[in-house]
Amino acid sequence: MTFTVDLLSADPRSTQRHPEKAHRPDQPVLRKPEWIRVKAPGSAAWRETEAVLSASGLATVCREAACPNIGECWEKKQATFLIMGAICTRACAFCNVSTGLPHPLDASEPARVAEAARDLGLEHVVITSVDRDDLADGGAAHFAATIAAIRAATPRTTIEVLTPDFLRKEAALETLLAARPDVFNHNLETVPSLYPTVRPGARYFHSLRLLQRAKELNPAIFTKSGIMLGFGEKRAEVTQVMDDLRTARVDFLTLGQYLQPTKKHAAVAEFVTPEAFAALQTLAYSKGFAMVASSPLTRSSHHAGADFARLRAARAAS
Repeated sequence: MTFTVDLLSADPRSTQRHPEKAHRPDQPVLRKPEWIRVKAPGSAAWRETEAVLSASGLATVCREAACPNIGECWEKKQATFLIMGAICTRACAFCNVSTGLPHPLDASEPARVAEAARDLGLEHVVITSVDRDDLADGGAAHFAATIAAIRAATPRTTIEVLTPDFLRKEAALETLLAARPDVFNHNLETVPSLYPTVRPGARYFHSLRLLQRAKELNPAIFTKSGIMLGFGEKRAEVTQVMDDLRTARVDFLTLGQYLQPTKKHAAVAEFVTPEAFAALQTLAYSKGFAMVASSPLTRSSHHAGADFARLRAARAAS
């Protein structure tokens, strides 16, 4: 069983989910092609997972980010928990998570995540978070406390972190890595030319350096990153991102289709075909990545446990 822990709580502060986007003109919403369609959730196993999550008081990025894989993952008792609240201090043009002034950290959250991981018998846990630019360390110590709590409650569970960029947060990465997660994931999200419009609060080369620095601090850790396709990026830009990530010694690359959450979010410029994703996967493997997940519905935490097992096996065989 695999579980991705995303420690989010419902946001009672605002009736408007994306107040910063309210003034933006509506963007066209393209009809999804057949290969994007997924089965509607609602199976007995899905309802069981929903009940467990509701009882735990932990929200999931599966719902906050409107992930298309929620039906499949929850049916398999997999989910991604977001820590440090449901309100992000950034306003990325692609993201469905609420933007605003976050609540103070919940000191009980690490223990509650650990209890959920233990009670559900999870073999692999993914911990992600909103950006917390309001915190001096960007929430790194809270990540570390959550990792430590899981280690104490269920020592055999492997732990993957999907982190924000810790921009201008000195020593945040060192604090997090001292807790020794098994996988360090930080997504570049898009190609550098699109950062001003798609990811305006971030810096491409800072994110790249964060991944490189993680490998320098702990050469044994698995590093992982991904981008979304369909914003209008050029193929040459995608291959350059691959080269940049390999220079940073990133092990695992994910490529997935951007899906527009609302009319106020960035428009989809193109639905990339499954064949094009397959071709990019072949190209990425030729560049030396140990693991590549590339398909329209690929997401960072999708099949995270199985992918980690394959990644570890690939390293052992090399």
